[in-house]
Amino acid sequence: MVVGTSLSPWLTFFRVGNSVSAGIFGVVLGSILATRGLPDGEVALLTLLHAISVMSFMFSWNALNDLLDIEIDRVNHPERPLPSGDISLEAARKGIFLTGLGSILSLSAAGFVATTGETGFEGWAPALAIWGFALILLFHYESPSKFSFRMKDKGLPGNVAISLSVGLVIVFGAAGVSKPLDARAWSVFVIGFLYNLSREIVKDIEDLEGDKGRNTLAMSVGEDRARVIAWAILLMTLLALLAPFLPSLNLFLDWHVAFIIPALVSLLMVKARLFSSEDHSAQVLIKNSMQLCLAAFLVISLIPN
Repeated sequence: MVVGTSLSPWLTFFRVGNSVSAGIFGVVLGSILATRGLPDGEVALLTLLHAISVMSFMFSWNALNDLLDIEIDRVNHPERPLPSGDISLEAARKGIFLTGLGSILSLSAAGFVATTGETGFEGWAPALAIWGFALILLFHYESPSKFSFRMKDKGLPGNVAISLSVGLVIVFGAAGVSKPLDARAWSVFVIGFLYNLSREIVKDIEDLEGDKGRNTLAMSVGEDRARVIAWAILLMTLLALLAPFLPSLNLFLDWHVAFIIPALVSLLMVKARLFSSEDHSAQVLIKNSMQLCLAAFLVISLIPN
């Protein structure tokens, strides 16, 4: 049995909150954006299976990251399950394997439903391609193999890889309902990518002292310049947030912009925290703003046009 006497360390180890919100919420949002409403029938089942697959994939990735980062976390985050000893290394490896297997089985079930149903393999194939691309990102981010680009240790490329994987959850949801090129889904992908890229840079500033062996952006250009770059990316995020409501793009109605005001306000509040070196507070605020943004797009997508 993988789980020990307490469930709490495993919830932390798998980042259950983030994985559930990104996996289930992100895939469902992508599906709703692409279908312009709540999915039903075969499409609803595919959306559910894809959401479970992404959630399990993220469980496995988060856990693998902690396993490989155990020495760094002994300095930066000694309270985490592995450095604290709440979860043994053997149990951790089993957990990574089982959650990875769960992602593959869920994806396989989705493939079976699609190929034997109305969707067909051709309609479902883009979702499979995106999942495969995410697996390649995982390998080139985490693996110490000589065949890996080892992006985790190269600062900004690693930040980009993580942010791509987060943003692609939305597109994966759209691809799962045979609409991989949906403009609404891709507009939210860009927003999610930029939000997360800025947050990853700030998190690296926060962990600067313990990130030995890595070459993060903060190490390369210094903490202050890294903060400026993070803020510049957030300004690009602000523009990306407003762009879908432009009449020229015709993605959403212009008055729908009212729903993203809380996200905009919280995004603008990041600047003061960032430049007063309150890095942890800044990255949490970025995360909150992103969550408000995604919730707003979910509400907007459910409003009849």
